Amino acid sequence: MAEPEFTATGVRIGKRLRSLTRAGQVRINDGRVELLTSYGSEIDSAPVQAVRASKPWFGPDGKALADINGKRYQLTLGEQDPAPGEPGPPAARRFIEAVRRAAKRGD
Repeated sequence: MAEPEFTATGVRIGKRLRSLTRAGQVRINDGRVELLTSYGSEIDSAPVQAVRASKPWFGPDGKALADINGKRYQLTLGEQDPAPGEPGPPAARRFIEAVRRAAKRGD
């Protein structure tokens, strides 16, 4: 199995005002975006070309929106460990960029 293109753990995943998990996982692997609970069970997944990722108009850098299978999920991604001595981009922005890169490769 290939290395995932993007992985974030400790992600708060919600739908509207309802929290689905506070320590979930987001992965982009083999052309699919996967939202997982802290136990590893799947919340939702879709081919990366069918996923729309964006940043909310108002909100901190650690938040992202993902439209998967017609459902909008709110993702709160914490900072992942950047390289030593570098602050690195926020995880939400890296997620959005990873979805866009993977979608371009799939076209």
